[in-house]
Amino acid sequence: MKIEVSDELRQAWPRFCGAAVFASVKNSAYSEELWKRIGEFTELYRQRYTTDSIKLIPAIQATRQAYKKCGKDPSRYRPSSEALCRRILRGIPLYQIDTLVDLINLASIYSGHSIGGFDRDKIQGDRLVLGIGKAGEPYEGIGRGELNIEGMPVYRDAAGGVGTPTSDNERTKISLQTSRLLAIMNAYSGSEGLEDSVNYMAGLLKEFAEAENVSIVYFK
Repeated sequence: MKIEVSDELRQAWPRFCGAAVFASVKNSAYSEELWKRIGEFTELYRQRYTTDSIKLIPAIQATRQAYKKCGKDPSRYRPSSEALCRRILRGIPLYQIDTLVDLINLASIYSGHSIGGFDRDKIQGDRLVLGIGKAGEPYEGIGRGELNIEGMPVYRDAAGGVGTPTSDNERTKISLQTSRLLAIMNAYSGSEGLEDSVNYMAGLLKEFAEAENVSIVYFK
């Protein structure tokens, strides 16, 4: 699969860097060991940050700024990484979905980057392009219904939008049957620290989802 960044996104936010992780995986409804890891990480995170200070984390700050440049209000349509961080800092447990989604959420909090998680077999065509959402463009966010993605960074396959930093699309979402994963880490803050964060996510996939044939592709 080829992943490209459109000229309009490059012009709006030249600092963008992305990393795509492809892997054969085995999903499960719940992993006790993963949730133990999430609990330990959550406690450390709450000791380190507040809902005010996370806005200064470079990855979160840059994603908010990129939203504004593309034409979206990041306080009304929060990037998923910030929303997850704010959730745990308010004392609310993370959503428990399934092992793949849960570990991607952990990697997102760890890195501060929004991560798109897709069932590779549900993506249409062999090309994804990161652009900016248009007025009236149809998009069904996972658990959100129709989402207004105008002015929001969006990955599109041959059939339309599949992923934004706020919400991925119902059409390509991960399920318990997902066996081929594509996870895209979106670094609007640039390449610094990206390799460490991607390797952290790849390690979680190997430890908790029996990931094999792991391939990491960087793009910008």
